Amino acid sequence: MMTNGSMACVLAGTFNPGADADFLLGTLAWCASAAGVGGVIVTGTLMGLQLHRGEPGEGASHMRRLIIVLSACVLAATAGPIIQFLGPLTI
Repeated sequence: MMTNGSMACVLAGTFNPGADADFLLGTLAWCASAAGVGGVIVTGTLMGLQLHRGEPGEGASHMRRLIIVLSACVLAATAGPIIQFLGPLTI
């Protein structure tokens, strides 16, 4: 009789996601990049509209938005290389 620990080792040893996982990661990376570019464009548009209306804005609200969007872009861009550095996608 197999225990839960030994059964998990057997299942982990046989799991191989293959090319489908690489395709999914690539698609998600492109979607994250597109969302990041869209976020920067929306933030810039809001900054321009507020400047055009003559409203100075609330302190550093625009910079906060821009930093959040750029941080998300960096996180999404480095997720793939970090996974590749860690090795194959086996459990």
